[in-house]
Amino acid sequence: MDAAESMAEGDRPSPEPTGDEGGLTPRELKVLAFERQWWRYAGAKEQAVREEFGLSPTRYYQLLNQLLDKEEAMRADPMLVKRLRKMRSTRQRKRVARRLGIEGAL
Repeated sequence: MDAAESMAEGDRPSPEPTGDEGGLTPRELKVLAFERQWWRYAGAKEQAVREEFGLSPTRYYQLLNQLLDKEEAMRADPMLVKRLRKMRSTRQRKRVARRLGIEGAL
């Protein structure tokens, strides 16, 4: 199967190692890989987090948020990190708007 067929079937190839991942631990690289493909796991994401990493979902998301702030993560997988950063900032804006009572403004 060539790359075009693979992409047509919905598989996204993993980014090629660039050598810039040196600043990331193996667990951080595994977290990025998991975030890239978590929807492939059967069941809820929280259960998959427990099975893959042996962490509570809260602790996993704390580690993920720290990872998203690292430039090494951006170099390792820029599209994924940008997407996750955007999702995080959108959630933060909505949370602040709810607290301020301006939910409909955003």
